[in-house]
Amino acid sequence: MTIKIKRIYDEPGPEDGYRVLVDRLWPRGLTKEKAHLDEWAKEIAPSNELRKWFHADRTKWSEFKRKYLAELKARQEQLNHLALLSRKGQLTLLYSSVETERNHAVILADLLVKLKSG
Repeated sequence: MTIKIKRIYDEPGPEDGYRVLVDRLWPRGLTKEKAHLDEWAKEIAPSNELRKWFHADRTKWSEFKRKYLAELKARQEQLNHLALLSRKGQLTLLYSSVETERNHAVILADLLVKLKSG
Protein backbone atom coordinates (compact mmCIF):
# COMPACT_ATOMS: atom_id res chain seq x y z
CA MET A 1 0.00 0.00 0.00
CA THR A 2 1.11 3.54 -0.59
CA ILE A 3 0.87 7.04 0.75
CA LYS A 4 0.19 9.79 -1.72
CA ILE A 5 -0.53 13.48 -1.53
CA LYS A 6 -3.12 15.40 -3.47
CA ARG A 7 -4.61 18.87 -3.53
CA ILE A 8 -7.98 18.95 -1.83
CA TYR A 9 -9.33 20.86 -4.85
CA ASP A 10 -8.48 18.01 -7.25
CA GLU A 11 -11.25 15.61 -8.15
CA PRO A 12 -11.57 12.76 -5.64
CA GLY A 13 -11.33 9.24 -6.99
CA PRO A 14 -11.64 5.65 -5.79
CA GLU A 15 -7.86 5.27 -6.12
CA ASP A 16 -7.47 7.78 -3.26
CA GLY A 17 -8.46 5.20 -0.66
CA TYR A 18 -8.69 6.79 2.80
CA ARG A 19 -8.68 10.59 2.39
CA VAL A 20 -7.25 12.73 5.21
CA LEU A 21 -7.10 16.53 5.15
CA VAL A 22 -3.86 17.54 6.88
CA ASP A 23 -4.39 21.31 6.92
CA ARG A 24 -5.09 23.29 10.07
CA LEU A 25 -7.54 25.59 8.26
CA TRP A 26 -10.52 24.48 6.20
CA PRO A 27 -9.89 25.05 2.45
CA ARG A 28 -11.51 28.17 1.05
CA GLY A 29 -14.56 27.76 -1.11
CA LEU A 30 -14.92 24.02 -0.53
CA THR A 31 -17.91 22.39 1.10
CA LYS A 32 -17.52 19.33 3.30
CA GLU A 33 -19.61 17.36 0.82
CA LYS A 34 -17.29 18.18 -2.09
CA ALA A 35 -14.19 17.39 -0.04
CA HIS A 36 -15.12 13.70 0.30
CA LEU A 37 -13.06 13.35 3.48
CA ASP A 38 -12.70 10.36 5.71
CA GLU A 39 -10.90 12.41 8.34
CA TRP A 40 -9.65 15.92 9.09
CA ALA A 41 -6.35 15.68 10.99
CA LYS A 42 -5.74 19.37 11.66
CA GLU A 43 -3.58 18.60 14.72
CA ILE A 44 -0.90 17.07 12.46
CA ALA A 45 -0.58 20.28 10.42
CA PRO A 46 2.10 22.88 11.17
CA SER A 47 1.28 25.21 14.05
CA ASN A 48 -0.35 28.52 13.15
CA GLU A 49 2.88 30.32 13.99
CA LEU A 50 4.99 28.10 11.73
CA ARG A 51 2.43 28.20 8.93
CA LYS A 52 2.32 32.02 8.97
CA TRP A 53 6.12 32.25 9.21
CA PHE A 54 6.62 30.07 6.13
CA HIS A 55 3.90 31.79 4.10
CA ALA A 56 5.62 35.12 4.72
CA ASP A 57 8.85 33.83 3.14
CA ARG A 58 8.62 30.62 1.13
CA THR A 59 12.34 30.70 0.36
CA LYS A 60 12.98 29.21 3.81
CA TRP A 61 11.93 25.70 2.79
CA SER A 62 14.83 23.88 4.50
CA GLU A 63 14.27 25.71 7.77
CA PHE A 64 10.50 25.16 7.54
CA LYS A 65 11.06 21.43 7.01
CA ARG A 66 13.35 21.24 10.04
CA LYS A 67 10.90 23.16 12.25
CA TYR A 68 7.90 21.13 11.11
CA LEU A 69 9.68 17.84 11.75
CA ALA A 70 10.51 19.12 15.23
CA GLU A 71 6.82 19.87 15.82
CA LEU A 72 5.85 16.40 14.60
CA LYS A 73 7.99 14.78 17.31
CA ALA A 74 5.31 15.89 19.78
CA ARG A 75 2.55 14.33 17.68
CA GLN A 76 3.58 10.69 17.83
CA GLU A 77 0.05 9.42 18.47
CA GLN A 78 -1.30 11.11 15.33
CA LEU A 79 1.69 9.93 13.28
CA ASN A 80 1.17 6.35 14.45
CA HIS A 81 -2.52 6.59 13.56
CA LEU A 82 -1.75 7.72 9.99
CA ALA A 83 1.02 5.13 9.61
CA LEU A 84 -1.42 2.42 10.69
CA LEU A 85 -3.98 3.62 8.16
CA SER A 86 -1.34 3.45 5.43
CA ARG A 87 -0.53 -0.16 6.35
CA LYS A 88 -4.19 -1.10 5.95
CA GLY A 89 -4.64 0.43 2.50
CA GLN A 90 -4.18 3.43 0.27
CA LEU A 91 -3.80 6.68 2.24
CA THR A 92 -4.11 10.06 0.55
CA LEU A 93 -2.98 13.16 2.42
CA LEU A 94 -4.90 16.21 1.23
CA TYR A 95 -3.61 19.78 1.35
CA SER A 96 -4.84 23.10 -0.03
CA SER A 97 -1.61 24.92 -0.89
CA VAL A 98 -1.03 25.93 -4.51
CA GLU A 99 2.59 24.90 -3.95
CA THR A 100 2.75 21.23 -4.97
CA GLU A 101 6.45 20.56 -4.37
CA ARG A 102 7.09 22.48 -1.16
CA ASN A 103 4.28 22.05 1.31
CA HIS A 104 3.91 20.31 4.66
CA ALA A 105 2.07 17.30 3.17
CA VAL A 106 5.23 16.40 1.23
CA ILE A 107 7.22 16.37 4.48
CA LEU A 108 4.52 14.44 6.32
CA ALA A 109 4.20 11.79 3.58
CA ASP A 110 7.96 11.25 3.55
CA LEU A 111 8.03 10.82 7.32
CA LEU A 112 5.09 8.39 7.23
CA VAL A 113 6.81 6.27 4.59
CA LYS A 114 9.81 6.03 6.88
CA LEU A 115 7.62 5.11 9.88
CA LYS A 116 5.72 2.57 7.82
CA SER A 117 8.84 0.78 6.64
CA GLY A 118 10.70 1.04 9.95
